[in-house]
Amino acid sequence: MIETRIDRRFAKLKAEGRPALVTFITAGDPDLATSQAILDALPEAGSDVIELGMPFSDPMAEGVPIQLATQRSLAHGHTMDKTLQMVREFRKKDDDTPIVLMGYYNPIYVRGSAAFVKEAREAGVDGLIVVDVPAEADDELCIPAIEGGVNFIRLTTPTTDDKRLPTVLANTSGFVYYVSVTGVTGSAAADTTAVAQAVTRIKSHTDLPVAVGFGIKTAEQAEEIGKHADGVVVGSILVEAIRKSLDENGKATNQTQAAVTDLVSSLRVGVEKARK
Repeated sequence: MIETRIDRRFAKLKAEGRPALVTFITAGDPDLATSQAILDALPEAGSDVIELGMPFSDPMAEGVPIQLATQRSLAHGHTMDKTLQMVREFRKKDDDTPIVLMGYYNPIYVRGSAAFVKEAREAGVDGLIVVDVPAEADDELCIPAIEGGVNFIRLTTPTTDDKRLPTVLANTSGFVYYVSVTGVTGSAAADTTAVAQAVTRIKSHTDLPVAVGFGIKTAEQAEEIGKHADGVVVGSILVEAIRKSLDENGKATNQTQAAVTDLVSSLRVGVEKARK
């Protein structure tokens, strides 16, 4: 597989001796223009890798904050075409920061996997995280993604044992996303000792970077997780910051963008302290 922006970014950060800050927002939340402005501002705020959620009506792995973000986006008529256009607009200003689309298979399936991968890559997408396509179905989307030059990033969990792990990792590329707690997004923060042990175990099976997410809300938590992981993934707290910034009618305010970027900047400080 050809080298991607994800590969280059993690190699650069490894050389710098610090973990990546990976940030998640839902495309189109709370509206297209505001979401685009937030997306465009994330790198300067401190994001090293961006996960852009593809809104879907049945986000089964998500906790309440991301469910609500998806509902806000869909209520404003957001579509996959608009998500891809957001990436195109982002690439007009930034050709270095990796973007990973994260979500569910249904919106991809209806377009056709090969066609979707081609369109996504041409838009400037570097990776996919599709949580409801198991490793046993790699020919559905994972293989077409790899053949199309897009990283396919798998999730591992505390229940992914050593027998299962090689199957999960077989066609994974870019990085491994370790879900540090059982449950939905936004769950309680993981025990850092358990995370350290899990990262060590995963790394015994792969040379890929390991990013850790679910339940990370503060700079202090990011610092602790970053001592062991190659990346710290933060999502629910960012989409919750969007929600809290909206007016009584659910509309964006002049505080919405800053609510996210200020939080990202504080999390970046935590990540940079992780290896000092």
